[in-house]
Amino acid sequence: MGLRENFQKMIDKKQQEIRGLEMQLREASAYIQALQDSMKLLPRDIVNSASESEHTLREGSTLAKTRDLLRHSGVPMPISEILKLLGQPQDKKHRISLAGTLSGYAKKGRVFTRTAPNTFGLVEFGSTEPAAEEELPEEFGSMTQ
Repeated sequence: MGLRENFQKMIDKKQQEIRGLEMQLREASAYIQALQDSMKLLPRDIVNSASESEHTLREGSTLAKTRDLLRHSGVPMPISEILKLLGQPQDKKHRISLAGTLSGYAKKGRVFTRTAPNTFGLVEFGSTEPAAEEELPEEFGSMTQ
């Protein structure tokens, strides 16, 4: 039965190797998922957003007028002030409608940003926060044992 035992040892060894590879695969998949989740938290590239903004807003629309108003003022504004300067009613319906639309653009990092609750600015104003380090440290993602 020596031959049978040799085969069983070879099978056991290969199964152990497979378990090790499966563990590496799970770790690599978790690492990729973590990077993808981290990317979702980063703002989109400002250059791309600025060029997209010119093409996505229909001239004469409320959004285009809002963009022009914010550009002219140069600072973020509360939604009530935006409605007032646009000459629109400042009732709940109009505030919710415009704020919801602006929020949608802000979440995608396109054209508008939300600087505070119900306060919106433009992506082209840039960030008032200090710039984060662009590159990841060399040891980022390495497994320590």
